Amino acid sequence: MKIVGFCLTVCVTAGLTALPATAQEPADIPSVDQIVQRANHMAYYQGLDGKSTVSMKITDKNGNVRTREFIILRKNGQGGNQKYFVYFLQPPDVRRMVFMVHKFSALDKDDDRWLYLPSLDLVNRIAASDKRTSFVGSDFLYEDVSGRSLEEDVHELAGVTEERYVIKNTPKNPSSVEFSYFTVEIDRQTSIPMKMEYFDKSGVLYRVIESQKVEPIAAKEGERSVEYLTVTESVVRDLRTGSTTEMKFSNVQYNIGLNDDLFTERYLRRPPREAMR
Repeated sequence: MKIVGFCLTVCVTAGLTALPATAQEPADIPSVDQIVQRANHMAYYQGLDGKSTVSMKITDKNGNVRTREFIILRKNGQGGNQKYFVYFLQPPDVRRMVFMVHKFSALDKDDDRWLYLPSLDLVNRIAASDKRTSFVGSDFLYEDVSGRSLEEDVHELAGVTEERYVIKNTPKNPSSVEFSYFTVEIDRQTSIPMKMEYFDKSGVLYRVIESQKVEPIAAKEGERSVEYLTVTESVVRDLRTGSTTEMKFSNVQYNIGLNDDLFTERYLRRPPREAMR
């Protein structure tokens, strides 16, 4: 199972981790595994599939602004596997660029990632070692898009407030990542991850991701009308560079019946209509 990414993404202040549990007796608090699994579902797995338009605003420390706009499609598979297709609409230098992911829940199997560069008419495979590099020049990382395996980290309940669970996540393979651990604040009522904080090898906070707006999205499950609580605005801050990236999700849809064929290499150069509008 994977956590972190666009919906789609997610974690906590050091001051909160020292707080004792409140409002509930310890026996009434779910296990760490239950908390993390539920948060992962709310962030990445609601509905059978999904589609949204994403506007991205990147602001450097000097106030210079760059923008990105793209459509992201997601389809759930068996056993926690997923597929993502990201089609860029603007600006002109990235228009028609495509990023595709086949995400595997098994820890011993790396996700497959492709990047199509229309200016070169070139399809590149993104190596597993590159998953924690910048996503198209933003402060989000490739791994933020497709998620991080829950099995890659040791999860601890570091604190409980009236509104949130605080989870500390420590990598089992520290040499594979640039952080020593990251924390996640999870809303106790909705199970939505609201804030993430990453700490470097010296224990210094250097990266923060926050969910700034959550909205109910109407959808259908068969003949039944439902609502999926969805993060529609998020922001990531790189405290070392002073750069900030904001993302806003619009035209969010669930259970639209996306075909598996869409998520294949044949459509990287010629995306279908669903990916372009």
